[in-house]
Amino acid sequence: MSSQYALILAGGSGTRFWPLSRNAKPKQLLNLFDESTLLDQTIARLSGLIPIENILILTNRLQEDEVRKVAHLLPPENIFAEPAKRDTAPAVALGIGLIAARDPDATMAVLPSDQLIQDTAAFQSVLSDSLSIAATTEALVTIGIKPTWPCPSYGYIERGKPATLALDLAHEAFEVSCFREKPNPELAEQFLRQGNFAWNAGMFVWSLKTVTAELQRHTPQLAGFIENLKKASDPASIIADHFPRLTPISIDYALMEKASQVLNIQATFDWDDVGSWISVAKYLNTQGNHNQTNDEITEIDSENNIIFNARKEARIALLGVDDLIVVQTADALLIANRHQADDIKKLSDRLPEELL
Repeated sequence: MSSQYALILAGGSGTRFWPLSRNAKPKQLLNLFDESTLLDQTIARLSGLIPIENILILTNRLQEDEVRKVAHLLPPENIFAEPAKRDTAPAVALGIGLIAARDPDATMAVLPSDQLIQDTAAFQSVLSDSLSIAATTEALVTIGIKPTWPCPSYGYIERGKPATLALDLAHEAFEVSCFREKPNPELAEQFLRQGNFAWNAGMFVWSLKTVTAELQRHTPQLAGFIENLKKASDPASIIADHFPRLTPISIDYALMEKASQVLNIQATFDWDDVGSWISVAKYLNTQGNHNQTNDEITEIDSENNIIFNARKEARIALLGVDDLIVVQTADALLIANRHQADDIKKLSDRLPEELL
């Protein structure tokens, strides 16, 4: 138990859920569904499986204060802010180095902080099996999501034959044939028909021994950074001096697509990456004619709208409008066509800096 760790990635930008989200407060730090944030929920899902002192969070300097407020139950020294933006592979390498300095024999999970998962028991069952595989084999384990539609916005994992493992597991593991980049809609349809593809949810599990050996083979720069961090008497200095010089690259390109043995377990839990206001709307109350809202509204002849009111003292009223996204905060109001939900992030190029 004490050799199991989790690294939660809690960075990112706040553009998709503007005006509720801002650069210092992206979606994992918002109360989108109830009084808890997605980061709160990510930490809580690990309770009883990963000791609280073994949970590390990696964020950035802009979001560090808010992350510390949300994750106040963690030891303060378990929350780290990247000194520069360097994509997921350097971020994961930073986490590996920090954990290796504490326990070189550790097994660790890498988890995003901005996904909605409500079935904690099923999640823990999958993660527990993944940790067992990682601790007893030389495989890197990835948790995939069974596709429910041919989404062209996700990366895919192509599964091969079942893995032969001398373990008593609740979930079958499969060898990974390859990782596939975001497909066009036609190729995504083909993936769905074949049935041996999973969405890549960015959840990885491995032993430190295995992952560092793979990085030494495929990404020596990151392996060297980990080794320096592992031995450092002053880790903060190493991070400040060396991290900004690391080549920006994703963990998929740097490691997962090149590793000698990667296994996949398909998730049996619910999963939503909450990619836009359309995703949030599924969890809101319905009022009138398919208007989805987090608050009471007044509406006449209005249909299929999404309303999120963070300024509860101000009433939102709709008259004769359809297919809108209306989001009200203390200092901004968004009115958008719901069919352009994915384009809301483009507004960040035109908004005044004080609203970002």
